[in-house]
Amino acid sequence: MSSFEAAPESPHSAPGAHAGPPAGKSSWVRVLTYVVVIGALGFVVWRIYQNQRQTAENSARQAAALLNRPVPVQVAAVDERPMPIYLAALGTVTPYYSVTVKARVSGQLLPVKFTEGQLVHEGDTIMNIDPKPYQAALDQAKGTLAHDQALLKDAQAEYARYKALYEAGVVSKETLDADEATMGQYQGAIQADKAAIETAELQLGWCTIQSPITGRIGLRLVDPGNIITANTTNLVVINQFQPIAVYFTLPENELPQVLRKLEADRRLPVDAYDHADVQKLASGELLTADNQIDTTTGTDKLKAVFANTDNLLFPDQFVNIHLVMESRPNALVVPSAAIQSGVNGAYVWTADTDGQGSGTVKIQPVKVALTQGQVSILDGGVARGDRVVVDGADRLQPGARVIASDAQSRSPIAPMSAASSRSKSAGATQPSGGGSPASQGTVQ
Repeated sequence: MSSFEAAPESPHSAPGAHAGPPAGKSSWVRVLTYVVVIGALGFVVWRIYQNQRQTAENSARQAAALLNRPVPVQVAAVDERPMPIYLAALGTVTPYYSVTVKARVSGQLLPVKFTEGQLVHEGDTIMNIDPKPYQAALDQAKGTLAHDQALLKDAQAEYARYKALYEAGVVSKETLDADEATMGQYQGAIQADKAAIETAELQLGWCTIQSPITGRIGLRLVDPGNIITANTTNLVVINQFQPIAVYFTLPENELPQVLRKLEADRRLPVDAYDHADVQKLASGELLTADNQIDTTTGTDKLKAVFANTDNLLFPDQFVNIHLVMESRPNALVVPSAAIQSGVNGAYVWTADTDGQGSGTVKIQPVKVALTQGQVSILDGGVARGDRVVVDGADRLQPGARVIASDAQSRSPIAPMSAASSRSKSAGATQPSGGGSPASQGTVQ
């Protein structure tokens, strides 16, 4: 056999060993797969980038549109007027006089002579106690007086006879002295009888209970028909409303300036406001201050008097007191809502608008002199007639366009609503960005 003769195929050879693809074709498939995957990933990344870019552009356009859109705000004009400077305190209304009526004699209470809640005057009869026992005692005292007066008359006649007999030498001096002593006893008895009559008349008069003051009568505490005890049973309470008093306290560091004015015989005006410190109820004057400071609170109690002609003040009512110390004739007044505070101090947003309310705003630093409640007094920074933003300031930026409308004030700036606390703020410089409402100052 020739050496070039093919060897017989081995039965153990792997079937299909010559059926696989060539090595070059397999490499080309792998490269193509990588290219497709990389292209797909690049397309996904490109789409994500395009979406983010489109979103950013939309946001920028929306922000620009919002910046160009006018912001609706409410504005109020800076006012210039006389304003009082006062100290604020919380007061309690108290009757100028208060009397708890009690009977001065014991007995059965008869039907009352008043209507609960009515106004009674001093000397008006309001109740009666059954007078029959006291009338009987008076009659008995008068009878005893008549009896003793008769005995005295007889003793006087007998003494006159014994005196004539003594002068004639018929009776002794001892007999005359004894008869004179008897006459003196009857004279003393008559004096006691007269005192008993006065006592009985006084007790009979006490059976008619009269109002000791002019005031408003309260609810009766005892019904007619009850037996009451003298000087013990409370019958009714009468409170004087006109005038009426208000007690309030001030810190001891504010007391010297008040006392100096009181010592100068100055009647300091006092105004009473409702619980919201918005509506003025009455005007009065400071009467006096207590003679000692409460060491537990560091405050002193003061008393103010109000005429209360319209009866708006009622006993035990809580009121806000404004003790007026002085008055500023030309104070710049703005609503407290217009005051903003930043890192550099207080400021306001001023609006420069046309007749339709359209315009722009800017930040104007101000110096707050006094702040109390809903109004503030400024020492500078704005002028009378300037329009300041009182609502919507949190959405403003310097130069922003606004649509301004007049604020609907729930508490008009009244001449008697100035501040009671002093906040000497330093001159502010322009802050950046929006601000928050200014906090109220404190007087030192």
